[in-house]
Amino acid sequence: MIKMQGVRKVYRSHLLAMEALRDFHLTIEDGEFVAIMGPSGSGKTTFLNVAGLLDTFDEGTYELAGVDVMGLKDAEMAKLRNEKIGFIFQSFNLIPDLDVFDNIDVPLRYRGMNARERTERIELALTRVGLIARRHNRPSQLSGGQQQRVGIARALAGSPQLILADEPTGNLDSLMARQIMELLQEINSQGTTIVMVTHATELAARAHRKLHILDGRVIDPWAKKRSSEVVP
Repeated sequence: MIKMQGVRKVYRSHLLAMEALRDFHLTIEDGEFVAIMGPSGSGKTTFLNVAGLLDTFDEGTYELAGVDVMGLKDAEMAKLRNEKIGFIFQSFNLIPDLDVFDNIDVPLRYRGMNARERTERIELALTRVGLIARRHNRPSQLSGGQQQRVGIARALAGSPQLILADEPTGNLDSLMARQIMELLQEINSQGTTIVMVTHATELAARAHRKLHILDGRVIDPWAKKRSSEVVP
């Protein structure tokens, strides 16, 4: 699903340059649930932006679902992002003046779907997250956990192969966080690849694999374990 080799990302401001990702290598297989951890400023957000085709990179290669993204035009990148990736944000990113149905409808409209298909997708996604009865409520009428479920439904409605989740439980209490994690695990069990950034060790432990990003590089604790298990 994701294959990055030697990716480097530099942010420049006047005479200053900050290397956010350097010699970044990462492979995530179809159907995996991977948790990404690391301190603030380690490169987690930059990785998500590059992986989600929201930002470009300076060196290296990146293949998303078998497509080499280097050199893609903006329109091609937007199309690939819209068709392959679903995003879940810590701050929910719901439009306050729109009800639940219309919040999920917005990204589907950009894909040129007809009204019937959009309605079917939205109702199916809301049923999966248990909020079909709330489809005409506005975000202000929902709890934090319910708003995050809307965010998940918005991602699911596009039938993505990959979901990128940025601290999806960061604004929730422990009970709500566990419920959201159980929902993500259920979605993953049905074949969707999930990459989740989190600071919560107990939530990261629910993923198939846990990686750390430090100083713009990936640290895979399992890689050393796997190599030590190889018989010479």
